[in-house]
Amino acid sequence: MSKFSEDEIADKKDAFLLFDRKGDEKIDSSQIGDVLRAIGLNPTEAELKKILQDVDPTGVKRVSFEEFLPIVGTLSSRREQGTQEDFIEGLRVFDKDGNGMISAGELRHVLTSLGERLTDDEVDQLLQGVEHDSGGSINYEDFVKLIMSQ
Repeated sequence: MSKFSEDEIADKKDAFLLFDRKGDEKIDSSQIGDVLRAIGLNPTEAELKKILQDVDPTGVKRVSFEEFLPIVGTLSSRREQGTQEDFIEGLRVFDKDGNGMISAGELRHVLTSLGERLTDDEVDQLLQGVEHDSGGSINYEDFVKLIMSQ
């Protein structure tokens, strides 16, 4: 028995079929991550690599919705993503003055070297339009709220 309702399955299938370029109700295995993101999941690069290795080690297979749905179920049941407070608390460690601000350089270092590392280009995109004070520091609470609202 599926843990999804019929409506949820139908919604997921509709999104899945939007990625079907050949009309055979299958997607290229390389599109799995895109479809997962389209239905609101956010697999890490490590999770996606493992999924692709399990589903299609050769990288040439087309995947049916019936093969895709268990992947969705597995990712849906994993631990909940962090909350705004979790991320704010994590960045608070780098707030040496306790004023709610960290330097843009330090934030860049954290994002490119800890956890699931971002590229410099990805950090540039995240920091685009983020307000800095005259010393180049960023209010990390505002930053987290801005990023999580997107």
